[in-house]
Amino acid sequence: MQNISFPKEKQDLFYKELRKRVNQYFKDNNISRHANTNMVLKTIFMLALYITPFVLLLTVIENVWLSLLFWAISGLGMAGIGLSIMHDANHGAYSKNKFVNSLLSKTMLLVGGSDVNWRIQHNVLHHTYTNVSDHDEDIDAPSFLLRFDPNKERNKLHRFQFIYAWPFYGLMTMMWFFTKDYQATVRYKKKNLFATQQISLVKHWTILILSKVLYGFVFIALPIWLTPGPWYVALIGFFLMQFVAGLILALIFQPAHVIPDTTFPMPDTNGVLEEDWAVHQLLTTANFAPKSRLFSWYVGGLNFQIEHHLFPNICHVHYKKISKIVKETAKDYHLPYYCNKTFFHALKAHGKMLKMLGREDVIKTATT
Repeated sequence: MQNISFPKEKQDLFYKELRKRVNQYFKDNNISRHANTNMVLKTIFMLALYITPFVLLLTVIENVWLSLLFWAISGLGMAGIGLSIMHDANHGAYSKNKFVNSLLSKTMLLVGGSDVNWRIQHNVLHHTYTNVSDHDEDIDAPSFLLRFDPNKERNKLHRFQFIYAWPFYGLMTMMWFFTKDYQATVRYKKKNLFATQQISLVKHWTILILSKVLYGFVFIALPIWLTPGPWYVALIGFFLMQFVAGLILALIFQPAHVIPDTTFPMPDTNGVLEEDWAVHQLLTTANFAPKSRLFSWYVGGLNFQIEHHLFPNICHVHYKKISKIVKETAKDYHLPYYCNKTFFHALKAHGKMLKMLGREDVIKTATT
């Protein structure tokens, strides 16, 4: 894999000014960049939304159809944990206290994933090399099935991905649990990426395997044993919870990067990208539904994906406020600020991009 870097000769004037303005906002309002009371209340709510229905279906619910409804509700809570609590904590944005961030980052284990692998894929690779082929694993889908990257080879099946991609999105968290974390561990070991997390491979494998076994016991074995109806009802419920969570997560992240507006930059022959890191984030990222308060609350402010990419160490409860600053600063420097008016418009744009990727060889692949 080619080593990628950003141009040293380009001064990041935009980002220097933007940081100055954002820092001034927090100073003028005398507020912390981290979580506030509302974020703490949301944390309690999301954990309860995930755990309470599951406990009830194990102990109280006897009707099979009602139990499936409770599995689906747990899926909503599972996605909420991933979008809000785990996400902010793994970025060190939840609290200024490292122990609190570390503790809450382990909520990833509660939903069947590895917080270590997630930080490598998301913090190290995705946030650094957004939409860069062979580096950003968020656009590195199974090539025979899905094409998110215009720099990847296209096959005949991709012509129909705008139709069949959506249900496959629902398998995302289930793949984390059953296969992806193991494959990622092997891959990251070869790339020496565990050094970024200050954890030994032995410790990582130990935590990974033990957490998977425990999760499987609690969310698969116990329901088979304790819930009403045939054993396969519990498996259907588990699949339903995973599908709801996976679909929600995919539908939040994909329209933020894989749409016609965003670019998929390629480095030059020396491995250098055209723009500095901050401008690169503007070119490869888009917001959506900026006026929808309830929606933004549930998705952890990730409809303000531009703000998140530029300031991942700021808690998402502040994104809406600082988005005005980011948009104005981008305008002052004649830089793009992509935003879809509603979530529906964002999904429509993503669907359009899937269709284009299935029928075109090159789509806005900014090269140097």
